[in-house]
Amino acid sequence: MSLDPPAYIQSLQNNIRARPISWEGAVRAKTITDADLKKIKAIDKVRKEQRKQVIESDTDTYTALLLGNGETKSIFEGAAKRTDILQYMLVLTGDLIEDIPALVDSLVNHPHPYKALLPLLKQSNNAEDPIPLLTSAVLSSLLSRALIAQPKSNPEIDEALPKIYTYISALSNTSDSNLQDIAVQEYSALLRTSKSRQQFWKQRKETLGPLVDVLRNATGGKDTDSTLYNGSAGTSIRSGAESTSKVGGGVGLQLLYHVLMAIWQLSFEGRLVGPGLDEDYDVIPLYIHLLRVSPKEKTTRLLLGTLYNLLSYNKSTLMPAALPAKLPSVLTNLKTRHFNDEDLLEDLDKLTQMMDEYTSSQTTFDEYASEVNSGHLRWSPPHKSADFWRENAKSIIENEQGALCKKLAEILSKDWANDKQVLAIGCNDVAFLVKECPEKRRALEKMGLKLRVMSLMQDENESVRWESLRAVGEWLRYSFDSQ
Repeated sequence: MSLDPPAYIQSLQNNIRARPISWEGAVRAKTITDADLKKIKAIDKVRKEQRKQVIESDTDTYTALLLGNGETKSIFEGAAKRTDILQYMLVLTGDLIEDIPALVDSLVNHPHPYKALLPLLKQSNNAEDPIPLLTSAVLSSLLSRALIAQPKSNPEIDEALPKIYTYISALSNTSDSNLQDIAVQEYSALLRTSKSRQQFWKQRKETLGPLVDVLRNATGGKDTDSTLYNGSAGTSIRSGAESTSKVGGGVGLQLLYHVLMAIWQLSFEGRLVGPGLDEDYDVIPLYIHLLRVSPKEKTTRLLLGTLYNLLSYNKSTLMPAALPAKLPSVLTNLKTRHFNDEDLLEDLDKLTQMMDEYTSSQTTFDEYASEVNSGHLRWSPPHKSADFWRENAKSIIENEQGALCKKLAEILSKDWANDKQVLAIGCNDVAFLVKECPEKRRALEKMGLKLRVMSLMQDENESVRWESLRAVGEWLRYSFDSQ
């Protein structure tokens, strides 16, 4: 699943390579030294093989040219005021990192491999400025190799990685799809190790949020709430996608693929990221919706792979999100299609088996309990089933000394500013509990449920106000009836 370099960066690099540089003038101005010029001339505008031979015969010298040493400055520090030289040397450095492994080894083992480059990320606040863009390309390439070569804790990497993530996240948060694609591909270059994935997750508010926004836009702006997943929700964009590079919401197919790639890489930390992806981003229903409208086999492969990674690590907490979003029926539909990718078919079979095993072991009460214990409510079938509440309300209140009701109270205690339906569903459940077990009102009140649903009658969200009013109404009705 290797990625082609972003076309925008390639075009910029080719343009810079073609520009003439007044090297002699830079020497006269003492921007660079004569010794620096000789080193550059020996590898500039020559065949790759010749360049490789020159550098491999004197790796330490070229490492010092790019990063400095105790006696000389890095060329990036020495030529800080010459933007043409900075741009040219950034492009040349990127080429050297790609072509000469011996130099890469020397660079990553330098005492301070990123010190000369990191300040260039802040040279401009303009997202299209070439120097920060080219610097991020060099740093992400160099760091991706360093992370693999130095998997243990390394203070230089520990300092540089959060800074490059912060810069990349700013690119991903622009409205320019070219800059977004550069950002996502640089993320992919970095997300190859557990250490880098954990740091990405640590900074998820800035790194992950814009990527999830792209995925939501790719659904065409449709609501991905589970109430839409009734077996026919969502119009497929598959037929139209074959002849266009755009998918839903105007998202480019290439950008969609690259975003899915980055999150697929992140999903290998499934145990760490699964609960947060579900609670903060509602990612399981989102991915199931994207499976319905996936325009290409390669996007379907990444969607299935990510779902498998997340669900296999978090069955008890994430499966309750997969069932109301109708994952079993989506998988059944996918099995009728003719796929060629072996990884896709393997993940499809494993997911199907996982869902079959889970659903066969569940009772309706188990499904409800798993959902409540996950800490995130959705309009799954039990919530609106009068039969379910008649049969299970007493067990829900009494099971394990009211553990489920205490968990429900905990859920309702949060503000859920980005997902108000959770509060509405919780109030709905309280209404049914009071209706079916009025004799348990005092126990429910002791858990704080009555006070909380009463406070939600003033909530800004209409559905929350309605469901809380219904719950309070049940409480009042039985209060009056008992008088």
